[in-house]
Amino acid sequence: MAPLTIDVPHHLGREGAKARLSSRVGELGSHMPGGMAEVTSSWSGPYEMALRISAMGQGIAARLEVEEARVRVHLDLPPMLAMFSGLIGNAVREGGAKMLEDKRG
Repeated sequence: MAPLTIDVPHHLGREGAKARLSSRVGELGSHMPGGMAEVTSSWSGPYEMALRISAMGQGIAARLEVEEARVRVHLDLPPMLAMFSGLIGNAVREGGAKMLEDKRG
């Protein structure tokens, strides 16, 4: 496995970001290539979410650490996807920013 860490900044505060992730985690599968991925999630700690993503015959383990001003995403990429780590990192950063966007105005 190839580790990849991405920081996604936000302005929601720790509790707000946790609530947003909890309410929108079901949308993650539609953001994967082909729009069909199986995503399972659980809170492994007060501010740590564990994810398992399965798509196109590949499995990715992820861990999200929710902090006051960022979510730190840790991915374990299988060797077949490691060569795309730059693209994957950018997609996670952009998708995460949209998911955590503060729409209060």
